[in-house]
Amino acid sequence: MLIHPNIDPVALRLGPLSVHWYGLMYLLGFLGFWWLGLRRAALPHVNWPRERVSDLLFYGVLGVILGGRIGYTVFYGLDRFIAEPLSVLRIWEGGMSFHGGLIGVLVAIGWYARIQRLNFFDVGDFAVPMIPVGLFTGRIGNFINGELWGAPTSLPWGMVFPRVDAVPRHPSMLYEALLEGLVLFAILWWFGRRPRPRMAVSGLFLLGYGVFRTLVEFVRLPDAHIGYLAGTDWLTMGMVLSAPMWVAGLVMMVLAYRHPVYAPVGGSARGSG
Repeated sequence: MLIHPNIDPVALRLGPLSVHWYGLMYLLGFLGFWWLGLRRAALPHVNWPRERVSDLLFYGVLGVILGGRIGYTVFYGLDRFIAEPLSVLRIWEGGMSFHGGLIGVLVAIGWYARIQRLNFFDVGDFAVPMIPVGLFTGRIGNFINGELWGAPTSLPWGMVFPRVDAVPRHPSMLYEALLEGLVLFAILWWFGRRPRPRMAVSGLFLLGYGVFRTLVEFVRLPDAHIGYLAGTDWLTMGMVLSAPMWVAGLVMMVLAYRHPVYAPVGGSARGSG
């Protein structure tokens, strides 16, 4: 049996200023995206200008933060937002929805692709192999905060979260860090190192995340104020929001290989976005 270390969520205090681990994990994820993006941009079949990576990251950061917080407000925390509207700004407290962040990123990619006159899926195929890095660091931030714990378990790696109770539980945020972060990154990075049909890399990301998230949801407890859905003892909001992802990802993979179109080297193709 393991015990959560009960880490102080504040990493550094400078007078009235508090720097939270959760925010630092997001910063680390963005830096990881930039560092890996430069290496992906240099691949022969990609050959993007280096400055394009920084520009895309700027749009992506806006999409993640705004989409993640707004999505959490809509999907999980609408009552709190109504009672305290400024709570939407407190990203250091946690409460970021991946599915909301994904919608925000899709909007950001569309916006960026339109401005640069690039094809939407060419931008998406470039970006998605780096996204699991941010998913990994974000889940580590959840672990530091001691949130998103799982159901009780008798497995030897069950973890007690003292802020909750003395019952060993699935450390579900670490499961997500492993599957949605490290494993999904390894799959996408390997898959994206060779030329693939347009939409294939994006489709694999949606399929992989949707499947991994759904699997973890079986052992992760739902938000207390929402609970299980439709009168069941297993269906969660995370499953409902993930189902369209893996379905869309599978359809995109099939379409990509049924009618293969390859992005031009350097992303110079003009498309409607």
